[in-house]
Amino acid sequence: MNKVAILLGSKNDLPKIQGCFEILEYFGISHEVKILSAHRTPKRTSKFSRQACNKGLEVIIAGAGWSAHLAGVMASETTLPVIGVPIASSPLNGLDALLSTVQMPGGIPVATMSIGKAGARNAAIFAAQILSLKYPEIREKILAYRKEMENKVKTNAKKLKQKLSADT
Repeated sequence: MNKVAILLGSKNDLPKIQGCFEILEYFGISHEVKILSAHRTPKRTSKFSRQACNKGLEVIIAGAGWSAHLAGVMASETTLPVIGVPIASSPLNGLDALLSTVQMPGGIPVATMSIGKAGARNAAIFAAQILSLKYPEIREKILAYRKEMENKVKTNAKKLKQKLSADT
């Protein structure tokens, strides 16, 4: 059973959110992907949101560009945590999507990530952190992931130090 639903406003957004899939797969988190639009398929979108809990989903990640109402619509019709990822697909390079996603009225929260690829990766990590409250094995993978990042930074710093020493 899938724990996370990744919803996109357009199939054109798939390459922009690729990092989200990679992170969820790294953590071994089952997920599904749907193309839903708050504007073009409002009935399908609303139905999916209302039925998400009954499907066993535990977190929703909604990526959308332009006016980016997808995350807000999802949050308005489910009690599941919703994470919004603003996609840079408009002439405003995602600023419009960011503002649409982050400006939810009090009482209907959406966790909002940064625009684009970093936001997509962080949405998956945040979903994993939410799930880690219930699944200790995911928490262990998060700790290992962080240790791996720390080791990469240390290795890169050591290489840079050696290079700078060699150049002087």
